[in-house]
Amino acid sequence: MFLLGCLLSVSVLRRGARPLRIEFAGALYHVTARGDRREAIYEDDEDREAFLRVLGEVVADFNWVCHAYCLMTNHLALSRSPASGLLTGTALGGVATAESHQIGDSHPISNRLT
Repeated sequence: MFLLGCLLSVSVLRRGARPLRIEFAGALYHVTARGDRREAIYEDDEDREAFLRVLGEVVADFNWVCHAYCLMTNHLALSRSPASGLLTGTALGGVATAESHQIGDSHPISNRLT
């Protein structure tokens, strides 16, 4: 299963914590994630559905607009906008916590959120 939570924890372990980014209301942000060594980040359709459920919760909780997404075997891409300004780490932490608690660290991810 896709572990967006690993994006933050792997980043911190490899490079140390990066400063939080401030987001601007209505701005469009592109988010990508890729499996290590081009490995699959989803094992099956249940994994994809679980990711979409968590993403939906984060979109609602943090008042995002998800304009588009594409879930591929070994990576994903989505575009989103916050309805109000906030710190990126706050919202991504919600995905990280939910995903990590659901499935553990069985699928390493290397990526940057942009």
